[in-house]
Formats: sequence, structure tokens, C-alpha cells
Amino acid sequence: MSKSEDRFLVVRLTALGDILHTVPAVAALRAAHPGAKIDWVVERKWAPVLEGSPALDEVIPFDRRSVWGAIECVQRLRENRYTCAIDFQGLYKSSILAALSGAARRIGFDRAWAREGAAAMFYTERVIPSGRHVTELNYSLAEQAGASRPQTPEYPLRVPAGGAASIRARLHDLGIGGEYIVVGPGGSWRAKCWPPECYARFCCEFEKKNNMRVVVIYGPGEKFLAEEVARLATPARPLIISTTIEELMGLLAHARCVIAADSGPLHLAAALGTQVVGLYGPTDPARNGPFVSGAAIVHKARPEEISYKRRSDYSPAMLRITIEDVLVAADSLLQATA
Repeated sequence: MSKSEDRFLVVRLTALGDILHTVPAVAALRAAHPGAKIDWVVERKWAPVLEGSPALDEVIPFDRRSVWGAIECVQRLRENRYTCAIDFQGLYKSSILAALSGAARRIGFDRAWAREGAAAMFYTERVIPSGRHVTELNYSLAEQAGASRPQTPEYPLRVPAGGAASIRARLHDLGIGGEYIVVGPGGSWRAKCWPPECYARFCCEFEKKNNMRVVVIYGPGEKFLAEEVARLATPARPLIISTTIEELMGLLAHARCVIAADSGPLHLAAALGTQVVGLYGPTDPARNGPFVSGAAIVHKARPEEISYKRRSDYSPAMLRITIEDVLVAADSLLQATA
């Protein structure tokens, strides 16, 4: 039975994809404790993704690059007098932050499951999770705090109105007033990426077959990838655009389809209810794929090629994905939602 005096702190600071894989567990926590206070501490740059969520009372930004910002964050956490902190990240920094919050009850992964095993020393309750997907593992922590594992994951996110209006106006000024798809050539490391020349050829073939523009997005340090896609896509005319996180949410939420590798934008689009084509190589989509129904996954990795090492060369498994593979996947989604 939930008590109104329960005060939960969710700790998951970064990265975008992992934050989104945590959202369903927090939604389940809210369903189990409708009258409780549930706050989430997260790195400041990702806070807009969570703000406005009905699953949360407060989103608390954490400034990891500022000593004073970190101190102020800890003071704010202690003032809220949490009864329970749940660390979904399993790192030293996240487990220490949970401890510094002052919560007497601190839930986290067992040493063998935490990303940094010794982080488990800061928990009062250590959980051996069940499931294969990261989201399922996160459900295990929420279950320890009284939640039930739902049959269907929920992503109670809200697209910021300002971001949606801004990107709509920018697209209109750039000549896109109708339907569009989004391509995201970036990724955390090159082994997870599909080469820009492949995205370019996809853009060419897609524009030939469909009366729809392609929007190419990029993150910090990825502009050269987007420019390479546009350069090689001639005579197709993909539009390159840089966005704020608020604008990105609006852009992805209203796209007909999003094509990307295992990356934050792919998972954000899926969480917002947009059709996605996920291109997977060394990472396992059964563990890290979009945790939604209807996502199209293109995956040709052999079992021995599954790896989470941050290699700087393109994975043979990604190079095995053909233009036709991605066209067929995108067309099937577009036809299903026509």
C-alpha cells in the first residue's frame, strides 16, 4: 500500500538512451505509489526530456562540471528528505549521490550487475535483476520498491510546447510543410554506426520512391557526418538541421518514421510513439533495442560479433546491412501507418 509520505528519488544521470530505458520503470513506480513524491535527478542537458512527465513531481538537474552546482544539487536532495533512493545507473557517482541524498533506504543492482561493482556498497538493498532487456532489468529495481511489472511499457513524456512550435516554424521556413522522415547517422562510437555513404544512398532511393523529404539530424561533434550524407546524396535533397533537445523532441514526435542506429534519438523517437527503424550491429537489440511494439529492427550480426567495446572502426555487422534492407523496413512501416 502506497503512503503519501513516501518520497522516492530516482537516480539516472545519463545517457539519453539509458534514461529512456528507465522511464517505464519509473512509470510503474508511480502506478504503485500514486500519492508519493517521486523526483528524478538527471544531468541538466537531459532534464527537458523528463520535465512535464505526470510520473514525476520534480526533475532535479545535476551539473557534473560545476563543483558548486553539484553541491547545490546535493543540498536540494537532502532538503527533500527522501525515504528511498533508487539508483538505476550503478556507477560510483550515481550510488554516492543516492547516499548523499540522505535516504535511509537505497536500492540498486547487486555487485555482479552494477556497471561498477563496488558501487553496490552504497546500497542498503541489492537486487539481482530478471529479464534480458535493460528496461526489464530496471523494472526489477522498481519492483523492489513495491511496483508491479506491467505487460506494456509506458513512456509518460511530454513534448515541450515551445520546442514543438519552434521546430515547426523552422521546418516551414526551410520548405517542409508536410510529411517527413528523420535520419540520424550518429552514434556513441563508430562500430555502432552505419556509414554516411549508406545513409546517402538510402536518401536517394527513398526520395525516388516517396513524395517525402528526409531530415538529417546530428549531435555534438557529428555535423561532419550529416554534411557527408547530404553531399553524397545528390541529386536527393536531404535537409540538415541542428536542434535543441526540446526541438528534437518536437521533430521526432511528428516524423512519419525515424531511421537510426542504436542511439539516443532512436530511443527518444520510439518513446514518443514514432515509428522507428533501428539499425543494429555489435549491440544486441534484444537487450538494447527500442522497448516498444512495432519497431523494425535490421540486425545481421553473428553471435560472436556482439560486443559493447567502443571500437573506432565500422563493425562488419553494420556493413552487412544493405540499402534495400533499410528501404524495405521503412516502407513497411510507412504502409502500415498510411
